[in-house]
Amino acid sequence: MRVATIQIRKDDAAVLLEAGATFVDAWRTGKSDSDVFTFSSPAQLFSILSPRRWELIERLQALGPVSLRALARELSRDVKRVHEDVAVLLHWGLIERTDDRKIVVPYGVIHADFD
Repeated sequence: MRVATIQIRKDDAAVLLEAGATFVDAWRTGKSDSDVFTFSSPAQLFSILSPRRWELIERLQALGPVSLRALARELSRDVKRVHEDVAVLLHWGLIERTDDRKIVVPYGVIHADFD
């Protein structure tokens, strides 16, 4: 099961050191069970993970791979707005597309870690 960790870190040097250590470990072992998404401030985090986008992620985790239109129907939202949110989440790597172009959350657990 893949795990995503969302964190807010203001210390850029520490973030880079941790990312480097994680990369080296994944390089040596050939596997990584966790992905870390680091934001520099609460404002940045909440600009990407709005309440509607978080709802989208939760619904997508429950549904499994689904088409964009089916996801919009499930959320009772306009397809264009869901497409915009999906584009942002795809860009950040919080959701992915399958080979048959369906949308999926690749994480069994998404953990938020910030003070």
